[in-house]
Amino acid sequence: MKIYTKTGDAGDTGLFGGGRVHKDDARVEAYGQVDELNAVLGLVRCEPLNDLDELVHRLQDQLFTVGAVLATPSDSKAAKVVAPVREEWITAMEDAIDRFDAELPPLTSFILPGGSRAASLLHLARTVCRRAERRVVPLHRQGAVGPEVVIFLNRLSDLLFTMARVANLRAKVADVPWVAPKA
Repeated sequence: MKIYTKTGDAGDTGLFGGGRVHKDDARVEAYGQVDELNAVLGLVRCEPLNDLDELVHRLQDQLFTVGAVLATPSDSKAAKVVAPVREEWITAMEDAIDRFDAELPPLTSFILPGGSRAASLLHLARTVCRRAERRVVPLHRQGAVGPEVVIFLNRLSDLLFTMARVANLRAKVADVPWVAPKA
């Protein structure tokens, strides 16, 4: 099987389940952002994460499913074979956030992305996640994607923020507080 098909040379692409759209279609933009997030998480996994690595790997698997959901119009025959975003994934993220929060000192200020390299990459992943969420929300408003995708991405960005703080804590590197300029 060849990697190149030449079918997208005119600026359009096929959706899962059939149909073609322009490559700048809102649906393509949304799953492209999710793909970028998954790639950033791959970069995160190049860092020594210890027990966080298994969680990041699981999140990558789940993001692949999110991308498949976004690439599949709900009215296509393929929608019946695409695995859904599961509520237990969201619950598991909330449980992880609560577990990590128990390790962390309370937030007393806003923090800047930074600290250790792993934490910085997790902050980068968080910002890409927020961008993906912003691309999915219009699709949800149009009824093209269910609320579970928006909820998943919203919770994931919270988890990535918390994981960045945990990465700093475990590396014995302080979070970088934001100091507001004087008026």
